Amino acid sequence: MKAAVLYEINTPLKVEEVTLDEPQENEVLVKIVATGVCHSDLHFMKGEMPQPTPFVPGHEGAGIVEKVGPGVTTLKPGDHVILMVAFACGKCRYCVEGRPTRCVENLPIQMMATLPGGGMRLHKGDQELHHLFGLASFAEYAVVHERSAVKIREDAPMEVVCPLGCGIATGIGTAINTTGIKAGESIVIYGCGGVGLSAVMGAKLAGAGTLIAVDTLERKLEMAKELGADHIINASQEDPKAKVMELTGGGADYAIECIGNVDVIMQAFGSIHVGGKCILVGMAPLVSMLSIAPFEFLLGKTMTGAIQGDIIAPIEIPRYIDLFMAGKLPIDKLITKNYKLDQINEAFEALEKGETIKSIIKF
Repeated sequence: MKAAVLYEINTPLKVEEVTLDEPQENEVLVKIVATGVCHSDLHFMKGEMPQPTPFVPGHEGAGIVEKVGPGVTTLKPGDHVILMVAFACGKCRYCVEGRPTRCVENLPIQMMATLPGGGMRLHKGDQELHHLFGLASFAEYAVVHERSAVKIREDAPMEVVCPLGCGIATGIGTAINTTGIKAGESIVIYGCGGVGLSAVMGAKLAGAGTLIAVDTLERKLEMAKELGADHIINASQEDPKAKVMELTGGGADYAIECIGNVDVIMQAFGSIHVGGKCILVGMAPLVSMLSIAPFEFLLGKTMTGAIQGDIIAPIEIPRYIDLFMAGKLPIDKLITKNYKLDQINEAFEALEKGETIKSIIKF
């Protein structure tokens, strides 16, 4: 099968023929129909997050189950599925507590780029290839753990819903779940890429009062306005903190940072009022550090992070899809362009330049 392989950090992906093993215990073989192009892949490809090479990136995949391994009980051949970036074992304290995105098995999978348990099924000749996020969806087929795949309705267009595997679910979930926002409360969202615009949709869905979007690109801000933002702020033209203070009468109840930039994180934290909550969603380089006066926390401000929007994937992903199919969650408006696998480097170049919000590799 064809797959896009990264052999060295900061080099182009190579689309070539590779070998994929049969699914083993608790694993399924998925024929990939479509997969999103996400900034998270880029962080690992550029070496901003540690990752063994060579590896096959891609983690917003959607496809059809073709074969199941021994012990699989939740899926069968023919099922339509979305691959989820956050793995949940279902047995650790976090999974049992109802916080599956904090699963103790998730971080090792992300850092070591293997399937749960440490196995690898991809090969180029005698060389093993790592699976980014345990998924490796920039390929015609993927072998994944059954708990990495969520069954979805068969009439949902995979080329639209596939980013629910990471970016779109992260934005929606963070705006609803992590904030705990109540109807009428104010929120500011920094960064209007795929995650930020999804957060705008989620906050609107939850009944946010004053909903503010911040970015430096006018076309992205206009999209935020179209999706429900009450106010937009171009951070290249005015001080976003001061403007948020003006619009909210002293600071927002919640701020979400969707970029992973230390300076923007500080702007977001400075935009909330005493007792407000700032949530970090953007993936900052691992060496990045923040400098915050402890007195801010004495005032009751909170800063926390969110992985995949703190969602419970088997429950919330089908709900989001139902909302989309009912015309209540317009995630299709985020899809800027479709590419073929052979154009994957072109897709990442457009993403880095800010030319696309969410692009899709279609097989």
